[in-house]
Amino acid sequence: MSRRIRFTFGWIAIASATGCATVPQPVVAPPSRVATVAPAVSAAAPAAKPIIVPVQHVEAAPARVEDLVARAIERNPRLAKAQHLVEAAQGRVVQAGLYPNPTLDINGDELGDRTGPGGIWTAPKFSQDIVTGHKLTLAQAVAAKEVDLATLSALRERYEVAGAVRAAFADVAALERRVAMLDELVKLSSDGVKFGQALLDGKQIARLDLVQLEVERERLAAKAEAARRELPWARKRLAAAVGDPSTNFERVEFPFAELPVYDPDRTLAGIVATHPDARTAQVAVERASAAVRSAEAAVIPNVTLATGYTRQNQNKSSDWLVGLSMPLPTWNRNQGNIRSAQAELCAARQEVGRVANELTDRAAAALRAYQSARREAEQYRRELLPRAEETYKLSVEAFRGGQFEYLRVIQAQRAVAEARLEYVRAQGEAWKAAAELSALVLEDQWPGPSPQRVTVTAPTTLVEVK
Repeated sequence: MSRRIRFTFGWIAIASATGCATVPQPVVAPPSRVATVAPAVSAAAPAAKPIIVPVQHVEAAPARVEDLVARAIERNPRLAKAQHLVEAAQGRVVQAGLYPNPTLDINGDELGDRTGPGGIWTAPKFSQDIVTGHKLTLAQAVAAKEVDLATLSALRERYEVAGAVRAAFADVAALERRVAMLDELVKLSSDGVKFGQALLDGKQIARLDLVQLEVERERLAAKAEAARRELPWARKRLAAAVGDPSTNFERVEFPFAELPVYDPDRTLAGIVATHPDARTAQVAVERASAAVRSAEAAVIPNVTLATGYTRQNQNKSSDWLVGLSMPLPTWNRNQGNIRSAQAELCAARQEVGRVANELTDRAAAALRAYQSARREAEQYRRELLPRAEETYKLSVEAFRGGQFEYLRVIQAQRAVAEARLEYVRAQGEAWKAAAELSALVLEDQWPGPSPQRVTVTAPTTLVEVK
């Protein structure tokens, strides 16, 4: 019986190791010594002895989510492009308010005429368009709204990039925890197989029990290998979200132990009211309204003033000219452009409702995903994990009393391991959903301050056998 109890300790360690809330840190390599040769000296000088300089390997610090978000805001091409588009819109505002340039004409007529070979010269002749109806002011108003639209687009890009970085960061952190947990389970499972072989040799368990232990070890090893293969690609996605695909993140630091709490109704109302897409739709209505006024003002004709000097070489006279011209809005009264602008205004007003519906759908989907993952993680922490651990403890006690075959204990051990792995998965999904939701609620700090938090740290209940 003492050997049975000894064997149970291996799987007890497996069950308890999965409850650790922290991930084992890589061991820092011990300092090594390398010889560096001193700089060359003259032949007359005595030979210098090699200097032994201790060189200590410094492990790269784990990446922090706030640092990566700051780097993404600084380097991501999406944000740089959005900022350039804002500057382009600002340039159009300046251009829309510029007055038309004057025109200079130099004309020579009847050159080579026999009465006056010098002909008739009109030089110089100046003409200037006089803009009426406040067209420049109205055009600038339209262009200014385009600046607002570009600015809101840049704001949306900023929070979407931040949310993408946070989600990719949470994915990497969850995979790192899963890999570390599975590696520890594989190691302890291998120890369990060794103990099982010893019990089989002592004819205390059946061959079937040992086979089950071996199958469990290989199953965990396969899961560990699959998770390890996913990790480099998850890090690549994180680097791409930051905007620097060449960066390689060896480790990430995920110090958050509590998920934020979002009030569904208030969060949904806030997203629909303040999200850049909703504000963009409102500004688009204002721009369309300004465009209608600009199109209506275009009916008022501009006036062209002209003045110049004419030299007539035939009769040796000098004359001055003054002119005024303007188009008569007889057939073209800009009615097509006015109609088009009015239709675009109506479409912009409808866009406000469409965007509100789309934001409601996006927010509802994000909240549903977050609440579902958070509740699943909480259910594992409060109910499933304690019950799985209790079942395992009872199975160990029954095995000690000779009431169970060890196959039942193995099944209970597997249930504990699976529950812990599923808990880590649910916790990672909850953090990814929270990261995506942070882009919708425009969180600058993540997770933001909240009066209430739900704790989802792993329990530390250990099974003891005395």
